[in-house]
Amino acid sequence: MTESEELLEIERDPELSRYSRQIFFEPFGREGQRKLFKSRLTLIGCGGLGTALASMLSRAGVGFLRIVDRDFIELNNLHRQGLYDEDDVAADLPKAKAACRKIRRINSTIKVEAFVADVNHRNIEKLAEGSDLLLDGTDNVETRFLINDLAVKTNRPWVYGACIRAAGMSMPILPHDTPCLRCIFEQLPPPEMTPKCATVGVLGPVVNMVASHQALEVIKILTGRFDVLNRNLVRFDAWNGTYSQHKMQKAYDEGNCPCCKQGIYQYLER
Repeated sequence: MTESEELLEIERDPELSRYSRQIFFEPFGREGQRKLFKSRLTLIGCGGLGTALASMLSRAGVGFLRIVDRDFIELNNLHRQGLYDEDDVAADLPKAKAACRKIRRINSTIKVEAFVADVNHRNIEKLAEGSDLLLDGTDNVETRFLINDLAVKTNRPWVYGACIRAAGMSMPILPHDTPCLRCIFEQLPPPEMTPKCATVGVLGPVVNMVASHQALEVIKILTGRFDVLNRNLVRFDAWNGTYSQHKMQKAYDEGNCPCCKQGIYQYLER
């Protein structure tokens, strides 16, 4: 089959045609798309990062997406949470349910489900059941440590992301291969060291920059392209135009992490 014949076949295939523009990207291709179809994700948190992640990955064609969030939509969410609108605010909808409703309009071929719940050590294992990968759409460090504990305990990859003001960070975590979050941040920082968007603000484009990096690494993991996975901690300040990558592998190789080296799941078991 010639290249032009293959492209025409993809365009005519109803299952593949909507994804043709990413399938035509040779390193991804038809095989990558088929692997995405079979993937199952749990997204914890559906605010700024979460809505961008849910939108991008549902459009990319992941097979199953479970969205977990306890909050209801407020007007001050709309500048950065792209799945919601003023009608959702007026209807006082939970974020998880509103997001699922929008995603079904975006891509009716994938399965999506919502849980309006506060993720904690008692329910996270059940909420993540059956998922190949965990996605960080949260806004606090303690929940991220909880996700990290579960990911390491179950040997399941997850992708960390965080943003505040005009700065952002992201890193994929492959348990027992790359550093986990506690290899890098062993303990919870004190409250005065963890500012909130509600008090110091965040710019909408920054949220999408972090989520885009997360989504790209998710796609690489789900399609088995570990050879091109960016294993570094990516940091940037969009306002000042600075960008850096930090090699963190030494923290795993030479460290004695309580989570991934000692098997102590402090946040999951308490």
